[in-house]
Amino acid sequence: VVSDLCATGDHDCEQVCVSTPGAYRCACRDGFSLNSDGKTCTACNGGLGSALDLVFLIDGSKSVRPENFELVKKFINQIVDSLEVSDKQAQVGLVQYSSSVRQEFPLGQFKSKKDIKAAVKKMSYMEKGTMTGQALKYLVDSSFSVINGARPGVPKVGIVFTDGRSQDYISDAAKKAKDSGFRMFAVGVGNAVEDELREIASEPVAEHYFYTADFRTISKIGKKLQMKICVEEDPCECKSIVKFQTKVEDLINSLQQK
Repeated sequence: VVSDLCATGDHDCEQVCVSTPGAYRCACRDGFSLNSDGKTCTACNGGLGSALDLVFLIDGSKSVRPENFELVKKFINQIVDSLEVSDKQAQVGLVQYSSSVRQEFPLGQFKSKKDIKAAVKKMSYMEKGTMTGQALKYLVDSSFSVINGARPGVPKVGIVFTDGRSQDYISDAAKKAKDSGFRMFAVGVGNAVEDELREIASEPVAEHYFYTADFRTISKIGKKLQMKICVEEDPCECKSIVKFQTKVEDLINSLQQK
């Protein structure tokens, strides 16, 4: 009979012991990262409040339709709710595109969740075309620039929403975004083209792009994101990014209930 080493206390984990058949492994409570000895834990500073520059790139083309545009705005604000917004923690920027590109507000303009959410709610619907390539170029050249509030050395995350095929070329700008080290999520709805979503999404692609036929009938669209996708990064920073990515997926999935 193999005893449960965690239950018997026959282990040396500082915080959490996880039983496996005939063995165990150590883990840490939320807000801590496991040290290299595999036993002890170190507190992370801020958790979800770790520094992050996040820019939403929102499709405002006429095919989106006003009711879905309002749903996208609601979704943006749910994500904002999951962040700790401040000069030293998360900053949020918002860009809308259709036949042209319009910066709604740059990184760091608003210093609180309340102000960001109010600005999102006020965003007016552009309608017209779908120039995704032009929008991605703007993201790379302007949104994550220091002049627009981006902070050197802080992780950069871009979330691109689109509901249809781009009317311009996206490959160069999509590649440049990823080559620049930005973590890119692609969310497609309706007539969005899967190949374009995959081209926008960071590696591993399957964990960075999502598609649904309709926001109101979303089914599960992605597996849970794992810590392995950022093993090269600082564990605390990595944990913050993974929590954020999982939150994005959970929020998208929750829309099926709306």
